Amino acid sequence: MKILLLTLALLFALPTEAQEYVKEFSAQKQFDTQYSHVEAKYAYENYKGNHKKWQKNFHKELSDLLGITDLQERYKDFVPKAEQIDSEDLGFATRERWQIWTEPTMIIPMVIIRPKGDVKNLTLCITPQGHNKNPEVYSGIAANEKEAMEFQTRDTDVAYRAAKMGFITINPTTRAFGKTMHPDDINRPKPRRSSCEYYSMRDVLSGRVLIGDRVWDVMKIIDWALANLPIDPNKVVVTGNSGGGTVSLYAGAIDKRISLCAPSSAFCSYYGSIGSIHHCTCNYVPGILKLCDMGDLAGLVAPRKLLIINGAHDNIFPIGPAREEFKTAQAVYKAFGAEKNCELFEGHAGHRYYFAGFEDYYNRHFK
Repeated sequence: MKILLLTLALLFALPTEAQEYVKEFSAQKQFDTQYSHVEAKYAYENYKGNHKKWQKNFHKELSDLLGITDLQERYKDFVPKAEQIDSEDLGFATRERWQIWTEPTMIIPMVIIRPKGDVKNLTLCITPQGHNKNPEVYSGIAANEKEAMEFQTRDTDVAYRAAKMGFITINPTTRAFGKTMHPDDINRPKPRRSSCEYYSMRDVLSGRVLIGDRVWDVMKIIDWALANLPIDPNKVVVTGNSGGGTVSLYAGAIDKRISLCAPSSAFCSYYGSIGSIHHCTCNYVPGILKLCDMGDLAGLVAPRKLLIINGAHDNIFPIGPAREEFKTAQAVYKAFGAEKNCELFEGHAGHRYYFAGFEDYYNRHFK
């Protein structure tokens, strides 16, 4: 009997497949192997069930992963408050500096540009910033001559241009930038442009995710805006470039009040971009590949309006894998019967905003 048990134990201990060992270490080979062992639970291309059930279950798990569910429970009775700091006349509108409390201990500076006169039912356009030292550049406030020139060459004054279209725009400082930076990063001999790493690592300790925190800030800004500004609740737009595009995409996936989600220079496959190219730590969500790829994430916006803006020559969000992931988003929109709401605009250059694509999409879909 003992011999039989020993024989069975040896049989079950044998490897089920031959192990292949590398002769030389390669970090990329290691990462490739890690990614290949991960199966995305909500990969839409493998999903056989009802698309609405897919979206509902996926939305719940993504909310949990980003920490949104915990924040909603913790602050279920929290009401964001805001106060105005100053105002200036732009001729066609007023440009105001405000600050808003999105948590009792989190104060987010923001610039609001609002049309003059007795206006109502306006489009609200929220433009979370990307990795800029100047959080107000989207509102047409340049810190130097170079930034002023980029208003024309890189469309960096996104909120200002949207205000010229007649929108009320809110340009919030993205958490970990500007006045929300940690003093250690501000007071360095060579100051950093953000505290993304500082926030990301401390969020890890407390079970939070910086992208989730930034989505939460957008959600609270929408809460406040709907209660205090003359806007049409059916015309809430979120758009930003690079890091601001990342916030826009995740916010559009989570908050169903967002009518148009337009991330710029932020869409790709996870492997094709942040999985193989150096990026800021704020782009990473622990375990996201176990849930989805970015095309699946974009599918959570369906059937609402979705405009993906990418540069044809963007070297950190390459257009090839971006096109492939866009096909996944299209498949979800097709299931909802909303194919016309999902578009990809390819700009002629690299990593930047392309306002012409945004303006054209908005005019065709909302006017």
